[in-house]
Amino acid sequence: MLFPTPQFALFFFAVFVAAWSLRASASARKLMLLGASYFFYGYWDWRFLALLAGSSAFNYAAGLALAGTRGERLRYRIMATAVAANLGVLGLFKYYNFFIDSLTDLTLALGLQRDMPFLEIVLPIGISFFTFQGVSYLVDVYRGHIRPVRSPVDLFLYISFFPQLVAGPIVRAAHFLPQLDKEPELSRGAVVTGFLLILNGMLKKTVVAHYLAADLVDPVFAAPEQASSVDLIAAHYGYAVQVYCDFSAYSDIAIGAAALLGFRFRKNFDRPLAATSLTQLWQRWHISLSTWLRDYLYRALRGDKRDAGWRMYRNIFLTMLLGGLWHGANWTFVIWGAIHGVGLGLERFIKGRWHAWRTARPRLNALGAAAAAAQPTPTPAVALFAAGMGWLVTFHLFTLAAVFFRSPELEAAFTYFATMFAFEGGPRLLTPFLFALVAGAVAVQFLSGNGIERLAERARDLPAWMLGLMLGGGLLAIQTIGPQGVAPFVYFQF
Repeated sequence: MLFPTPQFALFFFAVFVAAWSLRASASARKLMLLGASYFFYGYWDWRFLALLAGSSAFNYAAGLALAGTRGERLRYRIMATAVAANLGVLGLFKYYNFFIDSLTDLTLALGLQRDMPFLEIVLPIGISFFTFQGVSYLVDVYRGHIRPVRSPVDLFLYISFFPQLVAGPIVRAAHFLPQLDKEPELSRGAVVTGFLLILNGMLKKTVVAHYLAADLVDPVFAAPEQASSVDLIAAHYGYAVQVYCDFSAYSDIAIGAAALLGFRFRKNFDRPLAATSLTQLWQRWHISLSTWLRDYLYRALRGDKRDAGWRMYRNIFLTMLLGGLWHGANWTFVIWGAIHGVGLGLERFIKGRWHAWRTARPRLNALGAAAAAAQPTPTPAVALFAAGMGWLVTFHLFTLAAVFFRSPELEAAFTYFATMFAFEGGPRLLTPFLFALVAGAVAVQFLSGNGIERLAERARDLPAWMLGLMLGGGLLAIQTIGPQGVAPFVYFQF
């Protein structure tokens, strides 16, 4: 069931009415939301409901086992075993055939042909997201950040809550669970903010991302050797905008839908295409995944030792490498993660050397302090130039790496680069409309990051009829200018 469809609109309207009708009874409301979430997931393929329920039941039991165990060594073993089991199930569904294919290629290269146990495995939608939520719950219980959930309904609903079930954002148990037992309040501000987030998401998905994908990105990436260099250059920029609009749209709609049901989720994207460094980009892009990787992978790799020297660069690289592999079972994702890992490590190294050079200068004494104070400080023009250069490098590293992210195979990515840098041929698919979509989407990134909140603040005091007319008119306009049909969200495959 896709978000911007009539089916979801009817489903959400029924859930909205039922949720607010049951707001005085937390137990009944939770059971209704749990049933709705399982219906939402089962609408795609009911056979995988057992997997979702099994994952939830296993994590519930593991959390109780952690609560009932005192010895630190035994608690660690329980947590490690439970996390390994979660990741093992994810690995079976998502990476089994990838590793078998890679092993087959290796044996053929060595002249050792063997029959490999291939399996026809269907990737369950959203498995990466609800697995990561289960892992974060268990680790937080082990670390003592939260108490284990005693009610199975609460944990089952936390893992399966339909707004964020399929493609995130990855919600932490410490943020979500306390909201279940509070009687929700449907304020005018929450309603306006929720609807504006949904409209913003629909605009990005059904207009910007859809047109870029259908008219430029998909045709070019399908046959890069037949495209002109201009179209290839435009498509690699277009894909960066498309994947941002597509995924941030899902997050916007999910956060807006949750807000209309009385839940508060944190922002998942914050103008990442305007970042002036890779570090800043990953602090703004898919924030729930970036912080998950930081808290549960990077810090686990670091252990109890001080994260400095070669170990820091190793951990940064491994975190991004595994983050790339999380996106899909393909060497293209591994290379994409490696590019970002090397880039982040190099950025950290340069900043560290610059800081060391500045601090290695002679210690300031009274005379030195006066001399330092007399030195001119960077002018706004110099600072703006530095920020601009940082943005250019960051943006182009991101867009060029995205060619690997989008390409189905490594050979296709290499063909894409070879044809693009041949600089032959004029635009065939690129139109002024598509150029405006790409340029406009990037330009908007440099505006204030709280535009939705400010607009909601101004709109919430409008008369109800005017507010309804504004929201309804916005929805009608989006439906009018958008193409027919809705393509699946990009992150559904992850």
